[in-house]
Order: sequence, then structure tokens, then C-alpha cells
Amino acid sequence: MSEDVHLSQICMDFGSFRAVNNVEVTIKSGEFFSFLGPSGCGKTTILRLISGFMDPTGGAVKIGGKDMKGIRPNARPTALIFQNLALFPLMPVWENITFGLEVRGVAKEVRRAKAEELLQLVDLHDSADKKISQLSGGQKQRVAIARALAVEPKVMLLDEPLSALDLKLRQHMRAELRAIQKRTGVTFIYITHDQGEALAMSDRVGVMSQGVLQQVATPQEIYNNPVNEFVASFVGENNVIGGKVKSVTGGIASFETAKGTFSAKLGPNVAVGDVSKLFVRPEFCSLGSSTDAKENSIPVEVTEIAFEGNFVNVFVRDGSGDTHMVQVQNDPATPPPALHTTCHMAFNPSSCMILSEAVNGRSGH
Repeated sequence: MSEDVHLSQICMDFGSFRAVNNVEVTIKSGEFFSFLGPSGCGKTTILRLISGFMDPTGGAVKIGGKDMKGIRPNARPTALIFQNLALFPLMPVWENITFGLEVRGVAKEVRRAKAEELLQLVDLHDSADKKISQLSGGQKQRVAIARALAVEPKVMLLDEPLSALDLKLRQHMRAELRAIQKRTGVTFIYITHDQGEALAMSDRVGVMSQGVLQQVATPQEIYNNPVNEFVASFVGENNVIGGKVKSVTGGIASFETAKGTFSAKLGPNVAVGDVSKLFVRPEFCSLGSSTDAKENSIPVEVTEIAFEGNFVNVFVRDGSGDTHMVQVQNDPATPPPALHTTCHMAFNPSSCMILSEAVNGRSGH
């Protein structure tokens, strides 16, 4: 029911502008894979190259080992769900779902049976004869998914399909999409700029910037071990301290900064003498007295406390005037320090990382 997708050194040029630069990745059969990145990074262009709406200016798109060069979109084993869904308002739900089968000349009773089967799959079993206007945003989303599945694609392509939904519904639909993908076993390739979506749903994530694939890894690996400054900055919050790598012993570097010398894990492509940056996530920092301080610690003053429900963001300022954030659990038994308290922000060497700049294919680095 599914196929793998191999992007072999694909490039896409629009005049002198390179939107996709030598992207090389294999998306495994039955995998939920997300391309994550800011607007204009090339992720939607990649989706269009896979679906056949564009031909790459370099490299090859292979689906199930077969080169897709010259194969039109309707002849590829793919189905594409756009942001706007493009459902037909005058057709009942079941006809919307089986429109692709009708075009292929499938008999009405066969189409109706297929629609009922897919409506069960997307948990809309009582909606076959409803009009599209009678459905909620989340239900319309499911109809679009069922319609895409009706033509039995080997690869499902989804271009930011949840972006128009409100936060609560988006979170619910993440779980729905993941469950549908697991039940069908179809390869899902998902495009998003929302890191929460990518981390929550995907088996693996490809983070993109300026047409270049910066890192491909599991969500946990992307979050805990980013390969460069761009990935660390784009995925999640970070406190960042600039400095220079002084020495390295057993993978742990001594990092010299204006705020003191810190111990941290050394990221890829960083060497002794390099001017780089230390990244530490707010949830890996703690606030306490100097006697509680771990190996890495900075004297700070609490300047702001932001209550977020299940956690509290505590903003602190160091002696250089730079602001950092410490995230603590909302636990009335151990409240965060009060405003204007002076204390130490501390973090373990194993929880922070020294990283270099992002790979930028445009300048040839």
C-alpha cells in the first residue's frame, strides 16, 4: 500500500534563484516524514516536485525505485492535500470522497461502498449524505483525507493542511492524522512551519533553511541534538551565549565567554579556537543560590514571571544586561523566585551544546 520516496540531489531553480539545493533524502515506505522550516525555505517546492507539478532542474525524484521524470501528476502514485482543501460545496460528502473514482469510471455502487469504508476510517460514518457546509473545520479536514485515500495512493502529500484550524482542533487533528496514517500504512510526507506539529506526528523530520536540508532525524534527536545554530534556533526555545572554544576533553568543551567559562557538549563541525555559540534550553536551566550552582552558573536577577498554566517562564537578566529564560513546572510547593530576586541560573554540561552556523548551500558552504 505504500512506497518509499528517494530525492536524489534534487535542485530547483527559478531563473537565478535556487529554491531547492541538492536535497538528498530517502523517505521510507510507510513512514510519516515532515519537512519543517520557515516560509520560503523550499519545502512546498519539494512537495510539488514529488507530486509532478514541477520537474526538478537537477537530480531525480524516485518513487518505489522508479524515476518519475516525464510522469504526469495524475499518473503518479501520489495524492496531494492542499491548505485550502478544495472540497466541492454542491456535492454530498460521499461524492466528494469518491470524485477521483468517478473520473476513472468506477460504478456508483462501488464508489458508495468505498466512501462508507473511508468514512469509517476517518470517524465520520454518519456523514455520507451531509453537505460540506454542514461540517466543522475538523470534519472537512477528514473528508479531504478520505478523498485523497480513495484513489489508493502509495504516497500522501500534505501541504500545511492544519494551518487554518484553531489551536485545540489542530492538536486534535494531529492525533487523528497520525492514527489514520498508522491504520493505512501509507507513506505520509507532511509540510509545515509549525515545529509542534512536526515533532508530535513524525517518525522523522527534515529541517530546511534556504533550500538546504539542514538535518534529518527523529523528533527527539532534532530537539535534543541539533546539528547547527539554525536547527537549534528554529526548533524550540534556547538561551544563547557567544564565545570561543578553548579546549576539548572527551567530547566536552571548555567555552570561554564574557560571562565566564562554561563546559558544554561540542556539536558537529566545531573545533578548538572557533568563535561559536552555546545553546541551552530553558527547561534544562534551574535557579538557585550560588551554593546550589552546578558546574555552569551565571549570577542573574529575576525581571519577569510569565505564568503559562502547566509551566512558568522566568525571565532573568545577567550582569551584561542580557535576558535569559528558565522554564519551571507549575508546582505550588516549589514556586519560582520572586521578582527582583538575585540568584544563579545553572545548567549541566550535558544539557548544553556549542554549535556552528547553519549549512548555507547558496554561498557554497
